[in-house]
Amino acid sequence: MRTLDHVAFRAALLTGATLLPATAFAQTVPGDTPGTTQQPGTTDTNPAVTNESLDDVVVTGQTTRDRPLITASADITYADRGAIDRRAPRSTADLLELVPGIFVEGTAGQVSNNYSVRGLQGGGQRFVQLEEDGMPILYGGGGADFFFDQDLTIDRLEAVKGGSSGVLTVNGAGATINFISRRPNFNEPEGSARFTLYDYGLKRGEFYYSQPLADKLAFSVGGYVQSNPGVRKNPFDYAGWRLKGILEYRFDGGGSIRLSARGGDVENAYYATQPYRYDNGKPAEIPGLDTQFGNIGGDSFTNIAVPVSTFAHSSGFREFRGRDGIKARTAQVRLDIDKPITDTIELFARARYLKYSYDFNGIFPGSGTGNAGLTSAVNYITPGTNSPINDLLTLGTAAFPTLTRFGIKNLRTGVILGSDQVAELNALNGNGFLQRTTLNHDFVDGRDFGSNVGARWEFESGRIKNSLTVGAMYYNSKRAQDQSATASVVNDVRSNSDIYDIVALNAPNQEIGVLSDNGLVSYGDWGAGIRERLDSAVSLYANDEIAIGDLRIDGGIRWESIDGEFRDGQAAAVNQPVPAGTAGVVRTVGSTFNGQYAITKRTQDKIAWTVGANYLITPSLAIYARYANGFQTNNTDPITTIELYEAGVRYQYGRFFSGTATVFRTNFNDQNYNFANPTNPSQQQNLNADLRTEGVEIDAVVRPTSWFAVNFQGVFQKPKLKNLQLDGVDQGSAFEGNRPERTPAQLYSITPTLTLPNGFGELYGRYKFVGKIFADNGNGVALPSYGVTSVGVTLNLTDRLQLNVNAENVFDVIGLTEGNPRQGQTQAITDGYFYARGIVGATFGGQLTLRF
Repeated sequence: MRTLDHVAFRAALLTGATLLPATAFAQTVPGDTPGTTQQPGTTDTNPAVTNESLDDVVVTGQTTRDRPLITASADITYADRGAIDRRAPRSTADLLELVPGIFVEGTAGQVSNNYSVRGLQGGGQRFVQLEEDGMPILYGGGGADFFFDQDLTIDRLEAVKGGSSGVLTVNGAGATINFISRRPNFNEPEGSARFTLYDYGLKRGEFYYSQPLADKLAFSVGGYVQSNPGVRKNPFDYAGWRLKGILEYRFDGGGSIRLSARGGDVENAYYATQPYRYDNGKPAEIPGLDTQFGNIGGDSFTNIAVPVSTFAHSSGFREFRGRDGIKARTAQVRLDIDKPITDTIELFARARYLKYSYDFNGIFPGSGTGNAGLTSAVNYITPGTNSPINDLLTLGTAAFPTLTRFGIKNLRTGVILGSDQVAELNALNGNGFLQRTTLNHDFVDGRDFGSNVGARWEFESGRIKNSLTVGAMYYNSKRAQDQSATASVVNDVRSNSDIYDIVALNAPNQEIGVLSDNGLVSYGDWGAGIRERLDSAVSLYANDEIAIGDLRIDGGIRWESIDGEFRDGQAAAVNQPVPAGTAGVVRTVGSTFNGQYAITKRTQDKIAWTVGANYLITPSLAIYARYANGFQTNNTDPITTIELYEAGVRYQYGRFFSGTATVFRTNFNDQNYNFANPTNPSQQQNLNADLRTEGVEIDAVVRPTSWFAVNFQGVFQKPKLKNLQLDGVDQGSAFEGNRPERTPAQLYSITPTLTLPNGFGELYGRYKFVGKIFADNGNGVALPSYGVTSVGVTLNLTDRLQLNVNAENVFDVIGLTEGNPRQGQTQAITDGYFYARGIVGATFGGQLTLRF
């Protein structure tokens, strides 16, 4: 990661520190030579080397051409290919850790991770817009990592937090993270191939190739194929591929037209919470379930038929397919045009159409019951308030009046244990626990069209330079969701856990009846689950940047009007019966979609605006300040506003030091989302609150010699809750001043890099510290701070062959990123046990990259 190298100020602002108008203006300046940049798949192994060789000029958060980072009035971060490879990302979320102030909860696997920025509560990713080449991957923001991940076709990452982000893109008031693709090579053929292998079973092959086809025509193509069981123990292996191609033609007199397409079909493992225990105030494993690599999911969840409303699925069943994990498919086509009209006026146009879907089969231990669902097998099958399935046992008593007791039947082995076999039950898997696990089958099918057209006019006279960009964006998206048939099973607590039927037994513990349905103890737990969202949004924007000598003043404004439609599938007044022949005593499918929709339509509009200034005190010292007022749309829900104040200083001292320090205050107003009722976690409530965060952010490089450098990135902040309401009821001082859920007050990383002699490579390390967080807004459970150490080495074996070997979490640290997301706002530890999501233990692997 580089911040402000002396000679990189211009390049880092030309390249990383500048992005284009409104998240969509990606261009090549006349006379540059795309395709002659650093070879794909190679790491810059000299920390003193600058980014001068990166000739593409892409501006994120700024609209002036050739504006150096030291003169920027926005909080901008730039990570080149070398920084990306040092991070050795296993997910898109891993890459976001290169941006100071972004808190990543990278515990779900390769996709579906949570991330937030500057004090926003955990899971606030919808305020962070992920882009590819200056256009949002999805209009709505959150969930984009299902449909994008980096490979050798990506050249670098650029990010801007707050400020101009909310003006120059849609739904990016918190931050914009822009992944910049390599441009086709117009000079000569070039390519690379990479093979990646990790100890947990990941096998991935990548490639990139580009060459000119004619004097003004060139193409590139690249992507990957992989097989990946996921980082936790898993009997399944998940396959996938992504492919991207670009065809570019250069106009006489400058500018270009670029046609690109990408597609993919990728399966991934998914991990939710799992049980932990407290041991002398520290998280520890439950006997029989490893904290670092344990995984509840497995063979028993391969395929489970769940009864459902026939209006949702005409067969009356919907299959939960744990074998598929998360299956995401994408198909996109895109057109980019840049054309200078005169020496001072340039036109641009961007348009892309994305067709996507994902089939999410997620296993959620503890959801709907919270910690109360984690208890002994004896409690489960003993009627009374201590049983998490007491309602089911009550039905069983009525259905089988001659029963003597209840028992459990292992669906894999057929072994039955009665409630009187206490010793055997308490010895189950070494812990004696059962748990209630929710099967969340969520299918989304969508399309997303986006366009951005506009012009830039540049004027210069004496000491005055001005750049004005104006444009219009249009987005039209549709998202259909099927989350019906969310049900729960009873399973044990171990990796590759077994599912159990609840059975009625006679005196000699022989089965006389079954209460559950192949382990299913409830249906329709999360409502009817059928809904659609349609959005049609128009934005008009303008951004002006003027320089008067060493003073630069920026101002931007965007007006957006959105027509939203929400089609909410309605639940029947009387639930449908289960299909004929369904086992068990639960006789309805639970919440039943009745085939009808409640339709809400709403047109809303809002203005985002920002103003900033930068003063260059000396060529090596600058100060800047900015105010921004941005917003987030959310279909027909009320628009949420974000207000940002920030001021910073940028300084460099030769090659020895370069860095930025920023103080900030963010006001996130009217944060609105659903959560679990504290007293009944199976019920959802609405939360509305204001968040206030003050903090300081640091991003600096110290380079005492030409062969050694240390990069420090960190944020130290004080996030607080204000004016919290539950279902519209003011909570007074009950939560006032609490820290928002899953938000650390301290978050930093230290990355030393040592260059080996004769350009042979580099050694690098990384220490990441995450401060204490709270599992929910009630601040009831504090998840401890933790630090993760990673190390790696890059070896240039030949001019064309490079080996990178790295290890993550080398000291096998236990780190928790959230508690049970369905537990509610007053989460507590029950009998020393609780649910949480944890990072994985020590893993290692590497990449072999060949350039040709």
